[in-house]
Amino acid sequence: MFDSASFLKNLTTQAGIYKMLNAEGEIIYIGKAKNLKNRVSSYFKNSSATTKQQVMVAKIAAIEVTITRTENEALILESQQIKRHKPRYNICLRDDKSYPYIFLSNHKFPQISIHRGAKRKLGRYFGPYPSSGAASESLKLLQRLFPVRQCEDTVYNNRTRPCLQHQIGRCTAPCVGLIDKTDYTLDVDNTVLFLEGKSGLLIDNLIVKMETAAAALAFEQAASVRDQIVRLRSVLEKQFIDGEGGDMDIIACATEGNVACVQVFFIRGGQHLGNKAFFPKMTDAYQPAAVLQAFIPQYYLDKPVPYELIISHALEEVNLVREVLATQAKHALSIVTKVKGERLKWLQMAASNVENALATQLASKQNMLARFVSLQQLLGCETVPKRLECFDISHTQGEQTVASCVVFDREGAVKSAYRRFNITGITGGDDCAAIYQAVFRRFKRLQQGQHETPDIAFIDGGKPQVHEAQKALAELAINNVMIVGVAKGENRKSGREKLIVLTQEQPIPITVEAGGLLIQQIRDEAHRFALTGHRQRRAKASKQSVLESLSGLGTKRRQTLLKQFGGLQGVARASVDALCSIDGISRVLAQRIYDTFHQSDDHSI
Repeated sequence: MFDSASFLKNLTTQAGIYKMLNAEGEIIYIGKAKNLKNRVSSYFKNSSATTKQQVMVAKIAAIEVTITRTENEALILESQQIKRHKPRYNICLRDDKSYPYIFLSNHKFPQISIHRGAKRKLGRYFGPYPSSGAASESLKLLQRLFPVRQCEDTVYNNRTRPCLQHQIGRCTAPCVGLIDKTDYTLDVDNTVLFLEGKSGLLIDNLIVKMETAAAALAFEQAASVRDQIVRLRSVLEKQFIDGEGGDMDIIACATEGNVACVQVFFIRGGQHLGNKAFFPKMTDAYQPAAVLQAFIPQYYLDKPVPYELIISHALEEVNLVREVLATQAKHALSIVTKVKGERLKWLQMAASNVENALATQLASKQNMLARFVSLQQLLGCETVPKRLECFDISHTQGEQTVASCVVFDREGAVKSAYRRFNITGITGGDDCAAIYQAVFRRFKRLQQGQHETPDIAFIDGGKPQVHEAQKALAELAINNVMIVGVAKGENRKSGREKLIVLTQEQPIPITVEAGGLLIQQIRDEAHRFALTGHRQRRAKASKQSVLESLSGLGTKRRQTLLKQFGGLQGVARASVDALCSIDGISRVLAQRIYDTFHQSDDHSI
């Protein structure tokens, strides 16, 4: 047994890191502290410690400390040691890759290529990109927009005739003199504008070029530039970033039980270069802020730090992290959570992506079977369930009520079996009556052989909703389906739900184990599907065929739109953000234009 009293008696109060070792001498946890004695003492005096902390402390056979001069040094050393040793009870980042850049050489006819490693070549570097695939995709786009050569110097210096890239229109063949220095430099300058995120200036230049060619009756050249503008608009629309420059990373985190996902979005020069998902190793459930607190120092320890980090959750030690990273980067650094305008849209995009990535990870086939086995143990089923269904209700003050039914099997979500029900003939806001109607209609079709019988039907609600679901099944003489209510927990917080089974007197608390995660996952999916159906039912957008019918959109603005987007089809494909980036188009007008070409479809039944 570890003699904590004796150890703590002589422990220093200086800053530093501490390593907890087990009986085999393995490092099981590494932490930092401004005051080592106070921090380490808390592990042995905290009566409200979690189960994970109690188990970890029970395994301690020795503690080693390293004293540092400041807390900043302790943070750096802690991150280095965690990345090196990957202790079991730490949140560990599992990524040591270097990131690629796009490199533009300083030759007479510059070459553009992907670069990874030390920046020793003379030229300009754009990035970093999250992966070689993202950098390669950007190069492919640039080839179609501005045909700057990508061949190596050994190939370029020994060509006697144009290569295949020239024949398919992706290189202007400077190697054999088919383009002069002036025209080639123009393509290079346009490439730089694109990589720097100066898309507005780039498009304006191309419009001037198109109009000049048209005025000179060079219609083929004008059409070629017009097509170039359309392709450029399409690329910018996919990248989502428009109207504001800057180098920043957007970091969003989502957790469910002991599974966490962190998404890092790379913004350089106002351009979205791509994103990368990380799944830190964790042995217990942590809140997203705690995951980010551990993730950010480890991630940027050996990587370039941008000028701004936009994060989804506020850090407890944000000032310390900012100071350490700014010192490492040798420039000022801003770490913010409350943003608006374009930055808010980027953060929302990152949050949406991280939720999707986490859901995908949770739904992986390998993890899904383990969750079904755990669910069997949690509910005391005789056999491992094969098929689950979950019902939820969505409405706005009782109006346009929609019920959802989602289906999971041992391979994950069975989206082809999802169904929505437009609920009618009930008192507005009566969720019990809505559940009865949805369950009755769903299982009536089961009797008609339209779908398989589930082993368990989860109901988002308490005893009243469960009673109504049981009543519907009884009327249909179906008695081989287990009904389980998922009642909201204290303060309606996720992870504190309780399961209502009518054959048991006491509710069953949901834990962070695999079975509990599966229930939360299917309940959240049912809620999402119901809410989407409800919003579709409320939608009243209408589609019209021509821009002339829109008030506030005169001849000059229509012409500007058609030029900027290369025709009516380009305007129809444009987002609200792309539309309102045009001079003279307000967000209100942009929304009306967008609504002209889009209409929500209701797929409820």
